[in-house]
Amino acid sequence: MREVYLDHAATTPVHHEVAALVEEHMLQVYGNPSSLHRFGRRARAAMEEARERVARAIAAEPEEIVFTSGGTESNNLALKGVAIRAGRGHLITTQVEHHAVLHTCEALEKQGFPITYLPVDRYGRVTPEQVAAAITADTVLVSVMMANNEVGTIQPIAAIGAICRERGVLLHTDAVQSFGQLNVDVRSLSVDLLTLSGHKVYGPKGVGALYVRRGVRLAPLMQGGGHERKRRPGTENVPGIVGLGKAAELASRDLPERARHLAAMRDRLTRGIQEKIGDVVLNGHPTERLPNNANLCFRYVEGESVLLALDSKGIGASSGSACTSGALEPSHVLMAMGLPHDLAQGSVRFSVGRQTTAEDIDYVLDVLPPSIGRLRAMSPLYAERVPEAPGACVTEEG
Repeated sequence: MREVYLDHAATTPVHHEVAALVEEHMLQVYGNPSSLHRFGRRARAAMEEARERVARAIAAEPEEIVFTSGGTESNNLALKGVAIRAGRGHLITTQVEHHAVLHTCEALEKQGFPITYLPVDRYGRVTPEQVAAAITADTVLVSVMMANNEVGTIQPIAAIGAICRERGVLLHTDAVQSFGQLNVDVRSLSVDLLTLSGHKVYGPKGVGALYVRRGVRLAPLMQGGGHERKRRPGTENVPGIVGLGKAAELASRDLPERARHLAAMRDRLTRGIQEKIGDVVLNGHPTERLPNNANLCFRYVEGESVLLALDSKGIGASSGSACTSGALEPSHVLMAMGLPHDLAQGSVRFSVGRQTTAEDIDYVLDVLPPSIGRLRAMSPLYAERVPEAPGACVTEEG
């Protein structure tokens, strides 16, 4: 059976150059980077080279990079680190953030920190004006993701950053989905903290980074040694870190060409679905979206049923965030965008990758229409519908 992987927003296959470097630093460069002997110095040198590679990829300085276990820890360190260091203060975020941000905010609320959750429009966007209006004299941090992990909508981070800088408020952005697909320049974005993850950019799982602008002070999440300039104690994951560094370098090297390829494959898929299947809603902003993301709702069927049908044909996709793909409730992102509950239940996220081919897309377009047809034939909602013209497609919900 042919296998087609269209879940790159959940995780990516490790690049062969990254895998080779990780193996080398597991088997040969195995010293503790805090040790003074030559084995430790080799590991330290490899780690600092990786720090330089990550910094260079986002136009930062090496000392502004803190290595973590991944995006979730980086988001926690950014939000809790700023809030706890301040001791008090108001935080602002959006209703469509990843749960690593939303659940962190909920935890801070229980500790007495007031949180404002900004609503979004039908495309999943907030406006700089909304952020400006929400900032008070007590606001210490704004956290808005650079692009949404479920629907791919890109947020106006540079404009929000300019407002936060003018008002003297720190800005954090979760760039886990954006890095490797969009140009991420921390200076032009005017961000103070930025989250990255290795396994979204063809690097290893279990490693990430937090950019912390020079001068920004954080309270550590854990107590221990003085690692990562006393911001993240614990012996560093050297193989993972060097893998992240190499993945960051590769992501920056061929970004424009890769983004064009991703967008071409995404558009081939969405156009094909629109031509072959009726009653489909494209979620997210029609143009201001990640090049690899196509999130669609198929009316009258449940997304989980679509995923199982695709999996039986060797195709991997997602019903939203991989962290909540087993949840029975519809996506909080789609609900915040105003989609009806029954429509949101029929969402499927297809996310293409650097190795996705036109033949892969065509195989999906051969398999998907009859699968949707079979599922709809079993749906009482489909039998009660008002018939549309064959092949009709709704491109946005409104």
